[in-house]
Amino acid sequence: MEEKMNNLREFDETYEGTVLGVDEAGRGPLAGAVVAGAVIIPEYFSKLDEINDSKKLTEKKREKLFEIIKSLTDKGIAIIYISHKMEEITEICDEITILRDGKWVTTEKVKDLTTDQIINLMVGRDLTNRFPDKTNKPGEVILEVEHLTAKRPKSIEDVSFTLRKGEILGIAGLVGSKRTDIVETLFGVIEKKSGTIKIDGKEVNIRNPKEATKNGLALITEERRATGIYSMLDIKFNSIISNTRNYKALLGLLDNSKIEKDTKWVIDSMHVKTPSQKTHIGSLSGGNQQKVIIGRWLLTAPEILLMDEPTRGIDVGAKFEIYQLMINLAEKEKGIIMISSEMPELLGVTDRILVMSNGRVAGIVNTAETSQEEILKLTAKYL
Repeated sequence: MEEKMNNLREFDETYEGTVLGVDEAGRGPLAGAVVAGAVIIPEYFSKLDEINDSKKLTEKKREKLFEIIKSLTDKGIAIIYISHKMEEITEICDEITILRDGKWVTTEKVKDLTTDQIINLMVGRDLTNRFPDKTNKPGEVILEVEHLTAKRPKSIEDVSFTLRKGEILGIAGLVGSKRTDIVETLFGVIEKKSGTIKIDGKEVNIRNPKEATKNGLALITEERRATGIYSMLDIKFNSIISNTRNYKALLGLLDNSKIEKDTKWVIDSMHVKTPSQKTHIGSLSGGNQQKVIIGRWLLTAPEILLMDEPTRGIDVGAKFEIYQLMINLAEKEKGIIMISSEMPELLGVTDRILVMSNGRVAGIVNTAETSQEEILKLTAKYL
């Protein structure tokens, strides 16, 4: 591993060209990261300013990116485009190569395959529905938020809502609507300026993540690789890092047998595909990394899970497993808040949807009674 890092460092220091994009695919736990495509351009290309990760782009910027890609292909430049989003593949690609567990499955003309056929080839089985059946039944209120305003400038203002036991509450909004600021303020990452937070009817004052955890909250962050995992460390470490006080033995040492037992529980209950507990988490696929993160937080016995874009960068098969896990947790009377930029996901998994517009609540709708059009209108309410 050290030799690989040195080689990468040497490349960074000596390469004088411009790398437009590099991504990986088939991140199997045995093979590690595999570079699937790289595009190198000879000089600065100003048209690509402000274009970074397509998963974070607004629709307008994504359209701009696609226009640039199409203009490049018209000039005879070949593009390798890697995405988990079916609509992007069908819109922009001519051919599709499907990988599963680090192995080549097939290469076909996009026009010859339906979306369902692509999904079936990706997951290796017939996925009749993209979302599990809704079997959870919301109960009594577990979380009450009233007039919550963050101390950070240009953040959330006067946010009020409730969350019930067994409920999945979605949060929708355009990029920049401050959806993430809601869960980060609840979790003590962002300081609260005013407002009240009640858990099980009791007012709590959460000033930092440690206090949030003690009050039964867990936060699955949006940036999995940056803030969710220690990629160079093993699954065992990543499984217990949020709950280390429970593993202290005599003389301040850690109880390794208990750590191994709980790590096994995370792997087994979350269905993590890995050869061992000692596997570096960075070598797992995005879906398996996310399962470890969720399992880690479940070890803290939370009553409320705050999930920020929990399926971002995950293939459709792993997404289904995450959805099923969320519904299973809701059946156990856990309250779940899920932020998502995927409208079908919000409509397919949640019970209610809170819509944000420019840091304020534009409305709260019942999922079964709303539509994509209504939600989009609400997102523009305070612009």
